[in-house]
Amino acid sequence: MQTGIFCKQHACYSDILATLRIVLMITFRAILALSILLSITSSAQMNTPAEAIALEQQGKLEESAETWRAYLRQHPRDAEAYASLGVVASKQQKYLEAAASYRKALQLNPKLPGIRLNLGLAEFKQGHFHAAIVPLNTVVTTNAKDMQARSLLGLSYYGDKQFAKAAQHLKIVAQADPANSELHQILAHSCLWAGDYTCALEGFQQILRTQPNSAAAHVLVGEALDGLGKTPEAIAEFHLAAEVSPREPNVHFGLGFLYWKSHEYQKAKQAFETELKNDPNNAQALAYLGDTEMKLDNPENAAQLLRRAIALRNDIRIAHIDLGLLLMQDKKYKEAAAEFQKAIKLDPDEADAHYRLARAYQASGQSVEAERKFKLVQKLHHETDTKLTPKMSSPPPAVPR
Repeated sequence: MQTGIFCKQHACYSDILATLRIVLMITFRAILALSILLSITSSAQMNTPAEAIALEQQGKLEESAETWRAYLRQHPRDAEAYASLGVVASKQQKYLEAAASYRKALQLNPKLPGIRLNLGLAEFKQGHFHAAIVPLNTVVTTNAKDMQARSLLGLSYYGDKQFAKAAQHLKIVAQADPANSELHQILAHSCLWAGDYTCALEGFQQILRTQPNSAAAHVLVGEALDGLGKTPEAIAEFHLAAEVSPREPNVHFGLGFLYWKSHEYQKAKQAFETELKNDPNNAQALAYLGDTEMKLDNPENAAQLLRRAIALRNDIRIAHIDLGLLLMQDKKYKEAAAEFQKAIKLDPDEADAHYRLARAYQASGQSVEAERKFKLVQKLHHETDTKLTPKMSSPPPAVPR
């Protein structure tokens, strides 16, 4: 009897304990859920625009960027947040990330103020000049008085080697900022490479007034004068440059070229030889000295010089033309034709190489090919460029950034 009562009581205690365990488990899970919810709420409160801006103002750029990223994971269509993330990335000089953020902001809100200027600047800072042009051009079209955007646009065109468009915008900026000497130099170079020689001459003469002993400035003035057809005046400037700095690269080549185009071949030869003493591997000086030797009736010297020039650089058109002519004199028509074909690849619009190739075909008995080339020559009226600037080896200066 006592045993039964004890068993019943034990069973009762077991039920109570089981119930208690269930209650405790439910309570624990509720507390855990509440803790997680509070943690999420607290985290969400921390990843706010205000927190990101505060971190940026404190100079904690990486923490600010991470806060913006966390915020954007919860608000993926907030254009201003993407723009702000781009600003922080730009301050970190992470321009690739900045450009990606600006593009996303622009995609979400094309009317967001300042976004295209920021995007253009981020692309410009990376040296992506072509990519910078579109957003910057939109800014300038919208607000023609925005000199910052116009300056960046002009420099982007310059970096993209669209020199005429660069000069168009940089002229406006230079008028608004006459004391900016670096800007005026870039403008003058843009004008020179765009073929606006009057503009270039004005700019380089201004530089020469402040730097009268600059060989480079004399060279640039000479190039501009040559572009205007004032070859004797251009020669005088190159002589001044050579006096100031006898070993200045390309000074004697430029002087030789000006004498060469004036048919003063002995003076040209002397200048080219001086250039080669300073720089034995100046391929253009070798090529034009070779041509000069041909004109002075020294074919063996000419052939040697032309082959050396081609070995150094395979893109000098006159070297292939002249070597082809020498091979024609030796009745090596197949080899001559190969040289003329190389010249045609370098500039298909020049008629002289097509004519020489036609003569090589004709001499080797390839009458059909010769007739076809002669007909093509009649259609081509492209004048050979005898301006000095495209022949100078020195490229325009780099874009200031």
